[in-house]
Amino acid sequence: MSIAIIDYGSGNLRSAEKSFARMAKGREVTLTANPDVVAKADHIVLPGVGAFGDCAAGLRGIDGMVEALNERVLNHARPFLGICVGMQLLCAKGHERGLHEGLGWLDAEVHPLDVPPEFKVPHMGWNNLQLSGSHKVLDGLDGKDVYFVHGFAATFSGEARDIAAHVDYGGPVVAAVARDSFIGTQFHPEKSQQAGLQLIENFLEWRP
Repeated sequence: MSIAIIDYGSGNLRSAEKSFARMAKGREVTLTANPDVVAKADHIVLPGVGAFGDCAAGLRGIDGMVEALNERVLNHARPFLGICVGMQLLCAKGHERGLHEGLGWLDAEVHPLDVPPEFKVPHMGWNNLQLSGSHKVLDGLDGKDVYFVHGFAATFSGEARDIAAHVDYGGPVVAAVARDSFIGTQFHPEKSQQAGLQLIENFLEWRP
């Protein structure tokens, strides 16, 4: 079984790679910018640190990568995990330093955090995860503290059935999204200690 972590110029890739390797139980973990590797992977991870537009441009700058993702995840239903901006890229658009196109897998957009003035932006630190329903990848994480670093968040204009979890930060903030064979977390599993390792283990055992 192979696990592909996509290298598209975003930061924090080594931390994610180490966390997945720790939970891989002998399975191959590859940090890759090769769409052919992604097209054959059993599990796919899209980390993300930085601005939405930069990450979107970096992903599209790899010839064939978006096509490989669409084919492998949407058509072949291979498990996919987007982390932080990697989750935000699942949305249709991002409003950070201009308007930028996402992957469009979710009917949602990414906007600046709208919080009361006494709440600092970016939202940085630990917060209590509140699940919206049940999901295999989030098993055992309801009420657990996980680690966030972000100033933008996904917003849904219509029915928010794809929201898998939220946190309270001056109001509800989307913390995880999920549909079919893909899931995304606004928080960083690789920085969330035991809760994060539990999520990674759940994801690697997940068969949509």
